[in-house]
Amino acid sequence: MSELTAEDQKLVTLARATKARTGAAEGAAVRDSDGRTYAGATVDLPSLQVSAIGVCIAMAVASGSKGLAAVVLLTEGDLADVDASVIREFGGESVTVLVGDPRGTTLAPTRH
Repeated sequence: MSELTAEDQKLVTLARATKARTGAAEGAAVRDSDGRTYAGATVDLPSLQVSAIGVCIAMAVASGSKGLAAVVLLTEGDLADVDASVIREFGGESVTVLVGDPRGTTLAPTRH
């Protein structure tokens, strides 16, 4: 991960810490277009299911953010289609999206 900028490395650290603290399936962090960061984990309750990216974007929108600059998702799987759609809808096509395994040892840009 040495090629990551300091700002992107911060997102990895936030996503990893949030996932570890909650024990959730996924951890994510986003940087909005104003440079503010939001971290979240998967919510999997009987009456509410939200992806980690969904949590982050909901927090950004609720805080008055107008767009995204970067997204980090730590997951065993791939970027879900619904998450890719909400990233495009809220952030546009130029958002940096990095997806990697939960340990953060493999982190790569992905097309969204």
